Amino acid sequence: MGMSAIAIRQMVDRVAALMEERLHVRGQDLPAKLRRGAGRLPRRVRAAARDLAQAGEMAQNPRLLMQVDFEKVSADYDLCVRHLGSIDTKTRVAGQLLAALRVLIVGGLVAAGAAYGFARWRGLV
Repeated sequence: MGMSAIAIRQMVDRVAALMEERLHVRGQDLPAKLRRGAGRLPRRVRAAARDLAQAGEMAQNPRLLMQVDFEKVSADYDLCVRHLGSIDTKTRVAGQLLAALRVLIVGGLVAAGAAYGFARWRGLV
């Protein structure tokens, strides 16, 4: 026999908690969090999380629980936890700030270049 419905539910809840903690994705449960933040996950991790959420739904029905592939559930859980656990929120925020700063600098340089070109074209420089 495989794992219990309670164990599957705990796995689903743990992945949902990690999504909220590491990716700041809000939602009632894992399916809701996946609807909002699936784009922030790599394709393989996203698929594993969706499969895990589906197994969590199936675990609520005793007949469907017998159809759950427990090895796949375990592998999906491991993949999700490994990926989400490796995300360092401080590094992610710093990366986003650097990206925003880069956009501002490049935009400023382009605007300055355009202003200089316009002034030169009008004979002001």
